[in-house]
Amino acid sequence: MRGPHNIWRLIRTAGTFEKTGAMDVVLDQMRAPRELRIAARILGWPFKWLGYSGDPTLPPVLRAITALGPSYIKLGQILSTRPDFVGGDLALQLRVLQDKLPPFPTEIARDMIERDLEMPVDAMFTEFTGPVAAASIAQVHQARLVGDGRKVAVKVLRPGIARAFARDIDAFYMAARMIEWLSPSARRLRPMDVIAHFEATVRQELDLRTEAAAAGEFAANIARDEGFEVPGVEWALSGRAVLTLDWAEGIQMADIDAIDAAGHDRAVLANRVMQMFLRHALRDGYFHADMHQGNLKVAPSGDIIALDFGIMGRLDEYTRRVYAEILMGFIRKDYRRVAEVHFEAGYVPADQDIDMFAQALRAVGEPIFGMDASRISMGRLLAYLFEVTERFGMETRTELILLQRTMVVVEGVARTLNPHMNIWQAAGPEVERYIRENLGPRAFARDLARTARVLARFGPHLPRAVEDALRRPERSREEAARQSRWPAAMLFVTGGTTVALVWALSLMT
Repeated sequence: MRGPHNIWRLIRTAGTFEKTGAMDVVLDQMRAPRELRIAARILGWPFKWLGYSGDPTLPPVLRAITALGPSYIKLGQILSTRPDFVGGDLALQLRVLQDKLPPFPTEIARDMIERDLEMPVDAMFTEFTGPVAAASIAQVHQARLVGDGRKVAVKVLRPGIARAFARDIDAFYMAARMIEWLSPSARRLRPMDVIAHFEATVRQELDLRTEAAAAGEFAANIARDEGFEVPGVEWALSGRAVLTLDWAEGIQMADIDAIDAAGHDRAVLANRVMQMFLRHALRDGYFHADMHQGNLKVAPSGDIIALDFGIMGRLDEYTRRVYAEILMGFIRKDYRRVAEVHFEAGYVPADQDIDMFAQALRAVGEPIFGMDASRISMGRLLAYLFEVTERFGMETRTELILLQRTMVVVEGVARTLNPHMNIWQAAGPEVERYIRENLGPRAFARDLARTARVLARFGPHLPRAVEDALRRPERSREEAARQSRWPAAMLFVTGGTTVALVWALSLMT
């Protein structure tokens, strides 16, 4: 869909931002350089009359985004996870962006269900209500199943949403390229990667089978976690444009009065929200990345119910270990170790001064830990941490930014439940448990065992691979010498692995 329409869409976007007063807010928050400000004005000011007016009751940026439509609303939600890119104040504003749009008619939803699932709605549901919630990508209906009469939630994609997204995504890429070209300082933030992440996220949300799979995977991970629930998926009644889940009965997490009236212990709920998030992130490497109050309920039993699995976060095992060590280093005020972890992980370039970096980390941690316990914020610490790492040349890591953003949201939910909560006391046991299970002798033994299995699997291929490499005439003398050391190196690694494995196993007995 590349073509002149992209320029027209950018002009209309810039005109809308000028008309609503959002342009100055965005440029100031991004600390945009002069060249980018000039380009934005050229695109916006002459075409202000072409912009959409939006809702005048909303703040300027939210007014502009909601006026431009579903793709922009979803982009705003994604950008709320990147305070490093849009600025802290704007990220906070975007975080409360309500992606509520007028619902589309129930008859259209019924037609889409029948088309996608290839059977009449009345053959699936004895009852099918009007929309109970409408968002930028889809809307939700309540229904009852034919047969057992169970209550379910039926999520249906908005008609035409895929076409609208495809129309806008190329324009977003064009804008990202302009930002990189006009603002060299912004290249560290990888604007193109931001849009690529946005595209991948939305493409997943446009296929509700992906969300069904996410809900299923998340449910399997937390099956043994007491006090936390995920609605079950009705796979037979789910497809590309339809997702059917068990109906979650409970009190919205934002309704504090109702929670109190039901007799739930808010302090217990606050601790559970924080601990479950950390457990899922560290233990599973798969966490709910949109855990705001609207996506959480309190069941009559007191369990926390998670909803909406369109945005999920992943962390590989190595990143989890690094993250846990960083958190534990701060908990213990071991700033030197926190600095070492950053250098060991390659997050901070090796040419930086580790002692200066440790000193900068102390300047981050000490003021926070000097606060009253109820004011200590893990999210704030991580935000300050990213500011420091930026000064020391650390490139943006999307997965860590998403983790930090989610932690800020979870922390906000927890403090709403219990304003006097000590976040670090709640987090400590989960972090310590992860480190005990994944950084001790048992974890070392598991790592060595996995390494041995890989070597055993590829071992028969190594001699031939080395021989083929040595026979290639185009290899340089240095390359040949390096390759000639390969068998000896592999023998050393294999022997060392075996010895280390035996030693580790002896520690476990």
